[in-house]
Amino acid sequence: MNTMKKSINTIFTYFKSSTPRRNPNLYNLHPRRFNSTTAHNPFPSNPIHDQVIDFPGGNVKFIPEMRFISESLQHRVPCYRVLDDNGEPILGTNYVQVSEDVAVKMYNDMVALQTMDTIFYEAQRQGRISFYVTTNGEEAINIASAAALSMDDVIFPQYREQGVLLWRGFTLQEFANQCFSNKFDNGKGRQMPAHYGSNKHNYMNVASTVATQIPHAVGAAYSLKMNKKDACAVTYFGDGGSSEGDFHAGLNFAAVMEAPVIFICRNNGWAISTPTSDQFRSDGIVVKGQAYGVRSIRVDGNDALAIYSAVQAARQMAVSEERPILIEALTYRVGHHSTSDDSTKYRPANEIEWWRLSRDPVARFRKWIERNGWWNDIAESELRSSLRQQLLQTIQVAESVEKPPLADMFSDVYDVPPSNLREQEKWLKET
Repeated sequence: MNTMKKSINTIFTYFKSSTPRRNPNLYNLHPRRFNSTTAHNPFPSNPIHDQVIDFPGGNVKFIPEMRFISESLQHRVPCYRVLDDNGEPILGTNYVQVSEDVAVKMYNDMVALQTMDTIFYEAQRQGRISFYVTTNGEEAINIASAAALSMDDVIFPQYREQGVLLWRGFTLQEFANQCFSNKFDNGKGRQMPAHYGSNKHNYMNVASTVATQIPHAVGAAYSLKMNKKDACAVTYFGDGGSSEGDFHAGLNFAAVMEAPVIFICRNNGWAISTPTSDQFRSDGIVVKGQAYGVRSIRVDGNDALAIYSAVQAARQMAVSEERPILIEALTYRVGHHSTSDDSTKYRPANEIEWWRLSRDPVARFRKWIERNGWWNDIAESELRSSLRQQLLQTIQVAESVEKPPLADMFSDVYDVPPSNLREQEKWLKET
């Protein structure tokens, strides 16, 4: 336990300092006081560079020079990393220790996620489901972040976080039921495939509308704070989500209200076909946190140990200090944006292949657990064979289950259905 606390405290140093906590004297101004004969100046004799005043908009120190702030930092924000590309811990790195049981489960779920994505993607191409979104290349962000959180933490996902739900116990059959929109789907077949949700697992419903989940997460976090819960809200989004107004409103709201929320940005460089160079000129996403007074860190998103350590440290700060944390996870989307996309139209195929072969987060983490003696080729072969059989079976089962009845379209909309809706329902039943 002491080792873990020491590691987390060390990781704190990677976080950029945020603005001070709310100061009760922040708005105590030093006004000029007038009477019939004189005006009182609080700085009558101080040189200008010693003058400090609390404006309503902030505490400032005056300078005699006209100095503009540079449009960019002189040095880019560094990226926290634990494992090198060969799965070796970098000399001198600090990270949260992971037990054998947790590490093996993390790897099992990363492989399960990768395999599920492959098979469900193929099912869509065969016309068996209508749509799918993969997490290829981003498995470490999904699984490692989920492993570092508490089951009481409330998740507000985008549409590429099925691994978080997998870690929390959502079964492969439940994933298949949702994608096939059958009567056992939690959403009663009303959502697009790969748009999961589970109240049981504190995983809010996926919405295709980009970034709308961000302010929702902040509101939920504020509620957790008001109810004195030992939990935080966590929201995931891509670099494209940071280009939406909801991102900026969410960060500002969280900072001002001191909400225990973790913002996890998967910066994979592309908002569908829009590169980050066409989205912003700043040093990525991480610097935007500091602009809003949110403590932030940049992490190697393909390094499961770095993600696990950073998220665990972020959670401790968010809950114990009641503050928001922003994590920018740098990664690369190896798959297409979705089954509706062909990413080779806007990025080179050899670039995609290089990332798939040379920067695979699953392969990197496997090398680390193998070096620890927790994994071998036999276990690997058995796992992949078992997963493929399970997933093919779940598809067969989900495909054979009937769809929800048409009558379900009238439920879950109104507490008391209006007369016109009751008439339509009656007409449908009589037709």
